[in-house]
Amino acid sequence: MIAKAEWQHDQIYAATSDNGRSLTFDGARVEGPTPMECVLMSLCGCTAVDVIGILTKKREPFTALTVSANAEKAKESPSVFTKIELVYRVSGAVNHKSMEDTVRLSRGKYCSVSAMLEKTADITFTIEYADA
Repeated sequence: MIAKAEWQHDQIYAATSDNGRSLTFDGARVEGPTPMECVLMSLCGCTAVDVIGILTKKREPFTALTVSANAEKAKESPSVFTKIELVYRVSGAVNHKSMEDTVRLSRGKYCSVSAMLEKTADITFTIEYADA
């Protein structure tokens, strides 16, 4: 895997992966997310991919999933994430135990982003059932 970030102007950077996909980082939060916001969004995306994949394999009848995160950062540099609360909001007639097991599998076994962030952050989660 290869990636690069190229300064454009002010605090704007064009980030590109080896497959040609790109996004804009903005250190000033005007034209795009900061790199740390992208890390947090990546955590949400990584675990969402896992959860959808596992629920699909289990044939759970989900109709929607949103994963959101609320994070705290260290006050001193480097200002790494120290605490992250993930909220999984699932819709559909999903078995609650199945959903809990699925989230634990994502967090403990499959989500690479979570595994990296757990080196500095306490990651907790809650599950909300939209149809409950």
